[in-house]
Amino acid sequence: MVYLKWAFWIVVWVLIAAFFHYTLPQHDIARITDTYEKRIDFGENSIFWASPDVGNDTGAVNRDVFFIQAVRTNGRVMVYRNEDTGWGWPPYFKFDTANLQAEAADLKSTGETPKWVSIKHYGWRNEFMSIYPNAVEVRAVAGPDVGTGIPWFNILIIGCFLVVVLGVWALWRRFRARRIDPVFDDIGESWDAAGDRVDHHRSRFKRWRDSWKPKHKR
Repeated sequence: MVYLKWAFWIVVWVLIAAFFHYTLPQHDIARITDTYEKRIDFGENSIFWASPDVGNDTGAVNRDVFFIQAVRTNGRVMVYRNEDTGWGWPPYFKFDTANLQAEAADLKSTGETPKWVSIKHYGWRNEFMSIYPNAVEVRAVAGPDVGTGIPWFNILIIGCFLVVVLGVWALWRRFRARRIDPVFDDIGESWDAAGDRVDHHRSRFKRWRDSWKPKHKR
């Protein structure tokens, strides 16, 4: 039972960590090589795509999506989608997809004359499931060695979440100590008392039964 409890909480915290890793913003230093638009038919991976742009048909099974191709400082190729988040989740309130695509196209460069940019995004890249991170912001930087900085926003969000969790845990401990544990203690005491009464009556019945036996068989 203890192992099941630990397994349950490990799974819960892994899911929470995955949620934050997918949702919170990340920054990549990269060189934009191309921008394009592609018609996407949504399937089993539709949960990893944002909603249609604000004002467009929300019931369509496919739509055109902007993409940004880039090469990171380590030489790894990365492809980002460029979709509005609107008023939905995650709450980036992104409405400028077309403007961001124009900015990214203006920052395209080659390996001989690179223009390095910082691409702010959220989400994951998975080739097998055709999942792409969503670019939120693109801005030019001085060079490939520019650091992404300390993620203060992410630290703040995770810190607030941990404070809330600890607060809820403390309230639960107090509620359990005041309301739940006494009830179980009373139930346990009642069961113990009931067990004592049963033992007492069993002992009296045994003495009564033995009183009917011959003395040499008692």
